[in-house]
Amino acid sequence: MTSNAQPLSSLPANRRGRVQLYTGDGKGKTTAALGLAFRAAGHGWRVHILHFMKQDSSYGEIHSAGRMGNNWQVEQCGRPNFVNRQHPAPEDIACAQQGLQRAFTLAREGQIDLLILDELINALDFGLVSLEAVLELLACRAPATELVLTGRNAPAPLIAAADLVTEMRCIKHYYNAGLEARLGIEY
Repeated sequence: MTSNAQPLSSLPANRRGRVQLYTGDGKGKTTAALGLAFRAAGHGWRVHILHFMKQDSSYGEIHSAGRMGNNWQVEQCGRPNFVNRQHPAPEDIACAQQGLQRAFTLAREGQIDLLILDELINALDFGLVSLEAVLELLACRAPATELVLTGRNAPAPLIAAADLVTEMRCIKHYYNAGLEARLGIEY
């Protein structure tokens, strides 16, 4: 596979891709990543969002992608049911591994300006992918590709490898009062 990526040394500092992590137990990790995608798309960037541990066409970002044109793509790597954290099904592991291989392809090619790997940190936390593979992904991305990872419980080595880390902390959430996820807000 040939790469269309420019060497890092030829890129101006403000066009070198960085690694961003949005982690923590609070709401807003995916929402922050999508806000960044919206901003980048507004400047003509090619955006690709890869959802890990999800397979549900009702997510608003999937519907929006169809309205954003060719610069905005969303893919899902998962099954429609929840992953059992203690005993993930072989199918869940396979979906996450396939998603990770797709992420490697997209990150290396240099054709995507902003690559969002939504819930990849959760897939790592659930043991569906290895820390070594995720760190390798960060290291092999094309120099101009901005890489964003979201999910809870980012491990220290991943935090150390990132350029920007934001932790969302839950102070109060209406889930605790029994409110279900709402269309257009949580998905």
